Amino acid sequence: MHLNRIASEESQTLGSQFASSQRGSMILYRLTSSDEHGALLPPPSLSPDNRASLISTSGESIWSLSSDSKYPSGPPTSRGGLVPYAYDPELDDKEPMDEEDLLHEPDSVDKSSSVIALRGVLNVGVLVLLIGALLALFIAYPVVTYVHNNAHNLFLEENGGTGNTVTTPPPPSFAMPQLIDRETPDSAKTRTGYDNEDYVLVFSDEFNTDGRTFYPGDDPYWEAVDLWYWATADLEWYDPRQVYTQNGSLHVRIENVETNGMQYRSGMLQSWNKFCFTSGYIEVSLTLPGPNSETRGYWPGAWTMGNLGRPGYGATTDGTWPYTYDSCDVGTFPNQTNPDGLGPAAALHSDASQAKYDFKLSYLTGQKLSACTCPGEDHPGPDVTKGRGAPEIDILEAEHNKQGDGGVVSQSAQFAPFTGNYSYANDTQQEWWVYDASISRPNTYKGSAVQQAISGITQLPEDLFEGSGQVAHTFGFEYFANPKSRQDGFITWQMNNLPTVSMGAAAVGPDPLPDGSGVDQRLIPEEPMSIIFNLGMSPNWQTIDLSTMTFPAEMLVDYVRVYQRKDSQNIGCDPKDYPTMDYIARHPEAYTNPQLQYWTSGPAGANNTFPKNSLYSGGC
Repeated sequence: MHLNRIASEESQTLGSQFASSQRGSMILYRLTSSDEHGALLPPPSLSPDNRASLISTSGESIWSLSSDSKYPSGPPTSRGGLVPYAYDPELDDKEPMDEEDLLHEPDSVDKSSSVIALRGVLNVGVLVLLIGALLALFIAYPVVTYVHNNAHNLFLEENGGTGNTVTTPPPPSFAMPQLIDRETPDSAKTRTGYDNEDYVLVFSDEFNTDGRTFYPGDDPYWEAVDLWYWATADLEWYDPRQVYTQNGSLHVRIENVETNGMQYRSGMLQSWNKFCFTSGYIEVSLTLPGPNSETRGYWPGAWTMGNLGRPGYGATTDGTWPYTYDSCDVGTFPNQTNPDGLGPAAALHSDASQAKYDFKLSYLTGQKLSACTCPGEDHPGPDVTKGRGAPEIDILEAEHNKQGDGGVVSQSAQFAPFTGNYSYANDTQQEWWVYDASISRPNTYKGSAVQQAISGITQLPEDLFEGSGQVAHTFGFEYFANPKSRQDGFITWQMNNLPTVSMGAAAVGPDPLPDGSGVDQRLIPEEPMSIIFNLGMSPNWQTIDLSTMTFPAEMLVDYVRVYQRKDSQNIGCDPKDYPTMDYIARHPEAYTNPQLQYWTSGPAGANNTFPKNSLYSGGC
């Protein structure tokens, strides 16, 4: 409906005072004052027929304010009235503009000389502060936190290693450690090796700060695992809460507490993919669990393993542990047998093997990352012609003496592939040597279908145990591997800074056909090695006699120190000649799921494939 507003009587009268040529005027109303015309007049009354409505040409009401409206329109009850007057805008044009007028006359503002209002300055300032705070929160703070918590990764960055994100803060007094613990005495920062070379300290942890924990992300160099070590049929569940620092030592604690279906709960600490070293000398000072040296059942260990294998993650060790081999031959094949299964004879049967392995020499799935790998296949590098693996060298594994009284340690290295009957050369001092036959001897155990072991057995001091003095003693090994002169490689173990046994590269030399297994030279490990401490229990290690054990029990580690030759230093888990980082990143399921047992497919497999071997079943 189209409506035409009808001008009021007052507007028509006042509007007639101005010529039609003038700019349009407006009729406005103002309140009358008390001295204007005497008493205030009420507004004009309207006819009852209009019902307080605005008149429309249609005769219909378009807006009504009845007496019960929020805005009633009845007779006024108080003084006051509205007086109509005519307003001519041209009269204002003749007067000077005030400041408010300028706000409505943008064309008249001198923009070049305008003064910024104080409110504008404040608005801009607050906006700048807000933006700065957001930048600090989301950019500066993460950068500062990263730099503070990852200063230790500088060396890894140079060597291609990995860093970590801190999820649980360390204790307030704990300073993020550098490679060399600031509390390591100066006197311990150099040494002369058993090879008469000068060695310098490259890594140490004195464990002197109490309250450290080792859940994932807690520490730059260590992590305690959360898993069952099924590979050795252990009776304990490894739980991060069982590893901590107190009273200046690292505590690895085992308790008779059922956890995740296992009768015992204990701890394993490892530096896998955080700190590794290639060649050098590692020394630990520690005490062992148990009331005395007659205890039977604990399996305490301090050892090292190549970074391509993650201890406790079986899919990663499938086809890599304990290979240390760089030849392309039958030694890379599954079970070390030819594809037709007809040889070599030494692999088909070994008197030194066991019935559970059908007296076969090897039950391994073959060297996954061999020197026979076909071009373009999945391999960590630096190229597919380099044999790679996860070898193992043990600082110590303790047990009760199987041939007499007291406790002993086995100090060993594990190798694959194997020689016939797991034999090794020991005719010369360059091959194998026992330094003090009164306390050390060769281990009669030389291996099984899953490993070849070269080890020595050394009698332990009585005061080393938790209940018989708990006096820390040192253990370690010095080793050197030279890829350019592999015959110079060696490993020498020690207890209390005195060498116990030693082996040279010649001990694991070729085992030629027809009488041997057909394998070539095994290597003193050239892989980057990580460090592991654990306290387990397994009937596979020794007979368990609970009457000789106490719970809880602890292995205490006073310190760990790593040295390397002054002129030959190589630390980091991703060295250019033996890279691991990219390969690990490409296979996250295998390296993060401890329930997987196999690299390949199947219910417990990681659904990967072994690279093609150029000599096996069709080749490349």
